[in-house]
Amino acid sequence: MTLGPAATASEIAAAVRRRQVTARAVLEACLVTIERRNPTLNAFTAVLAARARARADALDAAIAGGADPGLLVGVPFAVKNLFDVTGLPTLAGSKINRSRAPATRDATLIERLEAAGAILVGALNMGEYAYDFTGENAHDGPSRNPHAPAHMSGGSSGGSGTAVASGMVPLALASDTNGSIRVPSSLCGLFGLKPTYGRLSRGGTFPFVASLDHLGPMARSVADLAAAFDAMAGADPLDPACARRDDGTTAPKLALGISGLRIRIAGDYFRHGGHPEAFAAVDRVADALGVTETVTLPLAAEARAAAYLITMSEGAALHHVRLRDRLDDFDPDVRDRLVAGAMIPASWVAKAQKVRRTFHDQMLAVFEKADVLLAPATPCRAPRIGQKTMLIDGREMPVRPNLGVFTQPISCGGLPVVAVPVWTEGEALPIGVQVIAAPWREDHCMRVAAELQQRGIASAPVAPE
Repeated sequence: MTLGPAATASEIAAAVRRRQVTARAVLEACLVTIERRNPTLNAFTAVLAARARARADALDAAIAGGADPGLLVGVPFAVKNLFDVTGLPTLAGSKINRSRAPATRDATLIERLEAAGAILVGALNMGEYAYDFTGENAHDGPSRNPHAPAHMSGGSSGGSGTAVASGMVPLALASDTNGSIRVPSSLCGLFGLKPTYGRLSRGGTFPFVASLDHLGPMARSVADLAAAFDAMAGADPLDPACARRDDGTTAPKLALGISGLRIRIAGDYFRHGGHPEAFAAVDRVADALGVTETVTLPLAAEARAAAYLITMSEGAALHHVRLRDRLDDFDPDVRDRLVAGAMIPASWVAKAQKVRRTFHDQMLAVFEKADVLLAPATPCRAPRIGQKTMLIDGREMPVRPNLGVFTQPISCGGLPVVAVPVWTEGEALPIGVQVIAAPWREDHCMRVAAELQQRGIASAPVAPE
């Protein structure tokens, strides 16, 4: 049996478990695809072929001995290079971090995926220190959109988006502070999960904004998101913000579909500030689900502003010594925003945190009357690499910050979201829709996303070469 680059993680694991194909054969095909596509697309900053081969051989030996190494057995995956990987310096997309000592332990989520049988194959390109929405890195070059290589992959998890959308790996881990999973998922045409704040451990990763940082998976199927999420969930002493709760697995709930779920369209703030295709994608999803009712998300604009202030201030505090000692080694776009963040008055940050709490509480009230909300993921399809401005509502606006105009408020509230990719006939590039649920209800947004995938409204095909 041969599995091509379009195989999903679930298909790979099933075939390896049934001994229709070996984990080593799957891995070798994966490495060939990386060797062929990465020079053009620039997703990987490190490929761990020797480690991955040893892991695949060990899994095959275990299976031959009658063991079941896990639900993700034989699945190749890669991680944004802010995850600690044994033997590699944790770059976080920066020039400065290249002088760091190599990590001596894998990040918690890597350990958990490998405990489920998955195989780590490498580290992925990203925007410097995760402060980016474009997928452009001043030191490693841009990760390119596989569906149109002259266009952005989205950031800061651009390498993750590129690697999965091109078929180099079926699954990747990424981070999302203000939208860095959902933006590349939208631009590259993937399913991406930003879980509830505190749901998945951040242990063993390079931080950006402790108040807003989330980690999560990106994949070409919702079943893969659910399998990865279930394997990674659980408390972790390495992350003090990681919740101690067990809400059961999400994968079995996908079969429930949307029965009983109250789905609404996010209105007001989320119906302005984007290109027509952003709102058309939401309408297409809503029409398919029979959704007509709109709700207002109180303080959404204020929540976005609060996220901006918290991001700039905490980011500047984190990088204070690096800004002082190695200012010229930063990407100028990142450097300037961090320097500005260092000058924000503490009273502004305190007020931003109060707004964040108020927005969160008001969102809980919204979810008393709804289970799932639909909103755009990005204001437009993928801009061209190097593009600095775009027209929004007749005004010329900077691309970099405004790709996150719809994701930032949701991050500020810490809500779980699945980004789903929507395609328009005749268009080479997709655009995403956010499927948003109440805190700790990742199962709700994944059930809706799975329904959309089953109906063909959302899909994540491998980009052709």
